[in-house]
Amino acid sequence: MKNIRFLFPLFLLIALSGIQSKVYAQSEPILYFCEKYTDNGEVGVSDRFTTGYLTVMVKSSTALGLTKCHIQLDKYNESSGKFDFYKKFDYKIDADMKYVFFAKNEDSDMSFEKPGIYRVFLLNNSDKTVASGLVQIIEN
Repeated sequence: MKNIRFLFPLFLLIALSGIQSKVYAQSEPILYFCEKYTDNGEVGVSDRFTTGYLTVMVKSSTALGLTKCHIQLDKYNESSGKFDFYKKFDYKIDADMKYVFFAKNEDSDMSFEKPGIYRVFLLNNSDKTVASGLVQIIEN
């Protein structure tokens, strides 16, 4: 009986080492930022920009499955140490899209007027997070 107790941790270690798992901070889809999107693709990809307009990019290996969605901006409040709601924009896209850009259009200005750190979300029609990212805005 003592031999079995001694061997149990060894068997447990062997069993757990056989389980493989991958942990990613964010696997799919990925949200990132660029200065603008043109016919030639993304221009100025970064996570730090000056005040003004930005384009939010979302890339996935599978279809996003969204038709109505929102881009929400929350600005970091240094005094409270929390993010506060800043702006929200509505968009319509095709459900089969895997690669989408969200930019200034007739319904949204997608501008960051104030310097700071922003948390940006792609939300589905039920306001559930599909993807998110952080961006820093600095003075011109």
